[in-house]
Amino acid sequence: MVKQFGIDPIHFGVIMVFNLMIGLITPPVGTVLYTLMRVTGLSLERISIAMVPWYIPLAVTLVIIVLFPGLSVWLPGAILGR
Repeated sequence: MVKQFGIDPIHFGVIMVFNLMIGLITPPVGTVLYTLMRVTGLSLERISIAMVPWYIPLAVTLVIIVLFPGLSVWLPGAILGR
């Protein structure tokens, strides 16, 4: 279905994985946060506060990948010879 809309499947996959990664570390539903709570013994609030500085670079990177699809398909294209 992605190809029918003229979107490169590799680019779509990179955006999908990146969005899922951001979602998994965002409270209150971020399952990775609950895993970190269990492993480290820290509270959800403390882990969430520690994650705040990481949200800005992740959001900026996602915007760059969306605006410049060539960045996300360059390496797979070089490896696969496309």
